[in-house]
Amino acid sequence: MPANPAAPDTRELLGRLTLAEKVKLLTGRDFWSTWPLEKIGLRSILMSDGPSGVRGPVWDERAPSLNLPSATSLSASWDDTVAYRYGAVIAHEARAKGVDVVLGPTINLHRSPLGGRHFEAFSEDPLLTGRLAAAYVRGIQDNGVAATPKHYIANDYETDRFTASTEVSERTLREVYLLPFEKAVTEARAWAVMSAYNAVNGVTATENDLLETPLNSEWGFDGVVISDWTAVRSTNAARAAQDLEMPGPRGAWGDALLAAVESGAVEEADIDRKVLRILTLAARVGALEGTSAVEPAATPDCGSGAGFAREAAAEGMVLVRNTGVLPLDPGAVTRIAVIGHNADLARTQGGGSATVVPEKVVSPLDGIIAAFPEADVEYALGAVVQEGIAELPLDALTNPATGEPGVHVRFLEEKRELFTEDRRATRLVWFGGSAPVDRSDTLEITTRYTSPRSETLRLGVAAPGVSRIWADGELVLDADVPLADEQLGAAFLHPPTTSAALPVTAGQVVEIRVEYEIPKDTGLAGALAYTLGTEADDSDPDGLIERAAAAAARADVAVVVVGTNSGVESEGFDRTSLALPGRQDALVSAVARANPRTVVAVNSGSPVELPWRDDTAAVLLTWFGGQEYGNALADVLTGTREPGGRLPTTWPARQSDVPVLDVTPVNGTVRYDEGVHVGYRAWLRSGATPAYPFGYGLGYTTWAVNRATATTEFGPDSAVEVRAEVTNTGDRAGKHVVQVYASRAHTAVDRPARWLVGHEVVRLAPGATEPVKITVPARAFAHWAEGAWAYEPGEFTLHVGSSADDLPTSMPVRLR
Repeated sequence: MPANPAAPDTRELLGRLTLAEKVKLLTGRDFWSTWPLEKIGLRSILMSDGPSGVRGPVWDERAPSLNLPSATSLSASWDDTVAYRYGAVIAHEARAKGVDVVLGPTINLHRSPLGGRHFEAFSEDPLLTGRLAAAYVRGIQDNGVAATPKHYIANDYETDRFTASTEVSERTLREVYLLPFEKAVTEARAWAVMSAYNAVNGVTATENDLLETPLNSEWGFDGVVISDWTAVRSTNAARAAQDLEMPGPRGAWGDALLAAVESGAVEEADIDRKVLRILTLAARVGALEGTSAVEPAATPDCGSGAGFAREAAAEGMVLVRNTGVLPLDPGAVTRIAVIGHNADLARTQGGGSATVVPEKVVSPLDGIIAAFPEADVEYALGAVVQEGIAELPLDALTNPATGEPGVHVRFLEEKRELFTEDRRATRLVWFGGSAPVDRSDTLEITTRYTSPRSETLRLGVAAPGVSRIWADGELVLDADVPLADEQLGAAFLHPPTTSAALPVTAGQVVEIRVEYEIPKDTGLAGALAYTLGTEADDSDPDGLIERAAAAAARADVAVVVVGTNSGVESEGFDRTSLALPGRQDALVSAVARANPRTVVAVNSGSPVELPWRDDTAAVLLTWFGGQEYGNALADVLTGTREPGGRLPTTWPARQSDVPVLDVTPVNGTVRYDEGVHVGYRAWLRSGATPAYPFGYGLGYTTWAVNRATATTEFGPDSAVEVRAEVTNTGDRAGKHVVQVYASRAHTAVDRPARWLVGHEVVRLAPGATEPVKITVPARAFAHWAEGAWAYEPGEFTLHVGSSADDLPTSMPVRLR
């Protein structure tokens, strides 16, 4: 990493501190920052959630953030350069918001497609995840901001994540779940790592020996282990290599840790090491007097943030079916039917702490209208996808206090005003900042709503507890909304909802006032989330599908956007089904029958079942595409950009086929009994056929890989070089991903049928040929046994191709 020439002597600074001051530095000052200490020139270090954008210290539409495509989209690029640029863009966003530490990337594995944060993690393969993670970390840190790979370790599910224990063998940890973190630390020198909520083999992550070995002792990690928020449970964590407890100021450490050191239960040397690491991090990000954050490195051009978001979204889109309908010629298409709830209200990101508030989102409908200026574009809803409450549109709201678009908010205590602010949204979050959430008993929201159409509005709220809504002075909703799981903290991320009918006419102005009784214990001190909005009208589902099919029949081509939302994919809970929500499957089938030129874009962050996939003209897997999603989709539909993605995780035909599915603890544990057979490795072992295999993806041109050769013999300290010639045999420029897998027929070790050991992205003009070299280190052939890496001599086979199931070229190599 770039060195800071002005870095001070942190040991000298440590020597100036009292024990109480040292202990204080180990717990956060508030939700997002650490304690400053003027006597040693230490300012506060500011952290922020990512990893697909940088929220900043407040979760507020008045300070919008760039919304990049989800991690699954990034990893679908299979491109280290794209990942590096992604990190660089994140760093520039962080610097603009005064953020020193970005809490990302999330590099847990896609062990099960039911994992709630699947969209936020990279892939099911440890090598692919590790390579992209290292590039992402370098992109952030080369620009003076700390990255925080998370969640260390084996936190691949959300159900009971605070209390469950992951039961997993040491070999599986080393070869699968630790490998991405190892690469982020040893190859990119990550300045921070986040420890997880869960336990590993019975010991909670913040107290686990894995924080010392291998993280510190073997990999040479010299950064700060930051806890996931509230993950430190006791002073026992101070005896482990847990360095910083977040958030603060109240937590398990503080006075209790000071007393533990004074009693001898915790060694002061342990405290000193943690403080030194925090001071080192402070020097790296310019938070110590006499230091400054490193200047941005000479990085590949990222262009504007929105421009990169658009490019990155296209890079991750995976074309899995195309009968020749794509790309579309804008000059030849006169009528397009754009269909689907997600076509108008696209899901650009998953739910939970990864969510940011973008200034503007380009929907697929917006992007298609812009890309086909001469065509008649007809929109049909088709099927309701929305679950819960959608916020009211800003252009329909007038703040009664200012006359500007938005709402007026007051925090009250016994009807006395404590705090007021003017907001430009009705999805409101207070998570840090100055709002007196803990001291208030009532939240009041007032606005004037101008109805854009005549309808029966399902006006409602998303929040647990007592809410009342008045419309033109009449009480229209008075409800006490119960919690689903009795956890207010979980309700912050996935709140319960209620609504009531309110008939309105086009142009009618309705005076709306909301009162909410703020719960005494939200589970997150000082935090509050509340949404005023509408529930979707699903009273005529058959009619919605019939009208969509009729629109498709009138069109030259139908583009159907199906997908999920934050009620399906989010932090805080796991999925129970891989089926698309609502009647979207029936919608696609009806549209495909009405128009054989039906293109389906799948707007989900992780795999879903696609039972109609072979009945359509084309299928694009587009993930959560970020704020420029609609423009990027239009770019790919028209061929302005190549669909550059290859699958980073296996997509099943049916949920019942998935070989590793469980995410629900049994008696407090989740057992990783499949061992190293995760993802496509498990599919290969089970013999089941997926809808689309790991690594798969089509483009708009064709490819040939010839003259593949490999080093015939190598040792534990050397590497294998795979060489080949790649030719673009089509008539368009394009992108190909050459993939190399290893296997071993005769072995004493329980190995996968084959496993990814290398890959290379190739971009060529039509007819061009380029030599490719892929270096495979000997570690790719090693296995973990009896506390060390072991090498089984003998013959392995290398397979070269374009997916885990398409490997036409094989060659033997011998390990001495």
